[in-house]
Amino acid sequence: MPFDFYVTVAVQGVLTGLVYGLMALGLSVIFGVVRVVNFAHGEFAVVAMYLAFLGFAMFGLDPILAMLPIGLGFFGLGYLLQRHLINPFVGRPEHEQFILLVGLAIVLVNGLLMLFGPDTRHANLPYGFDSYEVANVLIDKVRVYAAAAALVVAALLFAFFRWSRTGMAIRACADNLLGAAIVGLDVKHLYALTFGLGMACVGAAGALMVVLADATPMLAPAFTLLAFTIVIVGGMGSMAGALVGGILIGVSEAFASFLVAPSAKSMFSFAILIAILALRPQGLLGRKQ
Repeated sequence: MPFDFYVTVAVQGVLTGLVYGLMALGLSVIFGVVRVVNFAHGEFAVVAMYLAFLGFAMFGLDPILAMLPIGLGFFGLGYLLQRHLINPFVGRPEHEQFILLVGLAIVLVNGLLMLFGPDTRHANLPYGFDSYEVANVLIDKVRVYAAAAALVVAALLFAFFRWSRTGMAIRACADNLLGAAIVGLDVKHLYALTFGLGMACVGAAGALMVVLADATPMLAPAFTLLAFTIVIVGGMGSMAGALVGGILIGVSEAFASFLVAPSAKSMFSFAILIAILALRPQGLLGRKQ
């Protein structure tokens, strides 16, 4: 095959991986601060996919624009979930948190099945089959737009944690919870804000994903597993690691689909996961505890 073909596959994988990275970024933020693993992460991403699909089907709203109201709505939902449902479980054993969030995931998937059935739904955008040609490399427009939007959201989140007072307070809670509480920080409020931000990321990523894949409730467990794989590869709690891991997994899936078979995507992703765990257990950008 010509070299241009491999470059095209790599570029498409990077663009898809940035959207994957945004989805995993939400999981990484929540775990890095609240120390709760959201086992319903993929389920919320699929809920966002369906919301974006409905916005397009009913109002003609481009899913890439719909990520703004969906992300804001998911932020509010995440804040309320943390304050009223998840916060009482923060100090409990991990298996109780697991049962709670897996139960929530089951409720979400079955709710989607009741409302929409098992059939796939797709947003047929006017530019869905358009592409850019750069030096004989074809790049899908939808992937370019989705990746650009994911980068903007990720950059805003990085800036928030780096330069805002609230972001620095959240980082203080992550570094030293007892010290943050002693100096008077409202830890419960900051935890709820963090969970809301993580949910906003998954909401935005889900809205972007509907332009890349068909929405179906059966995608939810696969997305949860994908997010975990990316976060572990990039480094648990590392925001930059989530993006790097997303790109790596996106490129590996792209080459697996084109060179082997679409069904081999997971095999390549888990091969990378096993290699990372064997060679660098803390992940690519994770820190040793």
